[in-house]
Amino acid sequence: MCAGWSPDMSGRQRAKTVVRLEEARQSTPTQRAPTPPVEPDPLYGVVLLKTAMELKRRQDGTVEDILRGVLARMRIPEAEFFAYLEQQGGLLQALGMRGR
Repeated sequence: MCAGWSPDMSGRQRAKTVVRLEEARQSTPTQRAPTPPVEPDPLYGVVLLKTAMELKRRQDGTVEDILRGVLARMRIPEAEFFAYLEQQGGLLQALGMRGR
């Protein structure tokens, strides 16, 4: 016989555990209506990449100035892009733009 073998381990399947799931509860609506999410344009990632490259290359100018220049060259509306950035709070902090 093998070490560690016992008669209880004769190849039988273990009893199955049944878990009863509850339906997700809806939270109560808050007083303030959330802003509708801005649909991210696929070019927003390109804007961020180009901005990062400009920041490495140029030492003059603020992050916001460089970002505005990139948006203008790519013809992306500033208001829509900044609305997207505000939804992505971590991106605003990473760019050093706490809140506008």
